[in-house]
Amino acid sequence: MLSNAAIRNIVGIIGNVISLGLFLSPAPTLVKIWRKKSVEQFSPIPYQMMLINCMLWVFYGLPIVHPNTILVSTINGAGVIIVSCYLSLFFFFSPKETRMKVMKVLAGELVFMAVVVTLALTAAHTHDLRSLIVGVLSIIICICMYASPLSIMKLVMKTKSVKYMPFWLSLAGFLNGICWSLYALIKLDVFILIPNGLGAILGLLQLLLYAFYYKSTPVDEHEDKEKKVAETA
Repeated sequence: MLSNAAIRNIVGIIGNVISLGLFLSPAPTLVKIWRKKSVEQFSPIPYQMMLINCMLWVFYGLPIVHPNTILVSTINGAGVIIVSCYLSLFFFFSPKETRMKVMKVLAGELVFMAVVVTLALTAAHTHDLRSLIVGVLSIIICICMYASPLSIMKLVMKTKSVKYMPFWLSLAGFLNGICWSLYALIKLDVFILIPNGLGAILGLLQLLLYAFYYKSTPVDEHEDKEKKVAETA
């Protein structure tokens, strides 16, 4: 019989793999931006929220804040690197006005993290207090990250088109929320459970919306796929 700790580690490793899929899921969208040399109506907000979310969870999972949760830090460390690459590409192909907004948000996130790290290490002298401070902030930011596609969901319902809703990002977000919720339940950790439970629900809603509006998406929006088929024929 496996102990709860062993099972939790196995689920955490699976969670790492799924989270890596979450971080890599926007790749097709970024490839589309690269080919068209334009961000069109794609929003940088989900990636900006993903970045600050990853930075907070890296800090939360460190032994100096919350012992025995290093698997949370490892995958989110990879997330910081991957999402930074996405934002760099997004920045490069954005108009000047959007670039300035991206830079301002990034600067604000870095200042925010510096303040959080400084306060947690200087004002809080126990693991429980540090976990509480960083955990509450992580919950808030993680919920914002999962909720960030809501603006895209509104656009989908308005245009009756899923062109600007990346399917793989929605699917990976749903699976990620499910896996990390299980991880948090094995050894109860409300700071991980609350945002990921809500993330699973929001991910499911996005998938349902995608399924509902997929057939109503204008055919010309799939022309890139048609071109690929024609080129390989």
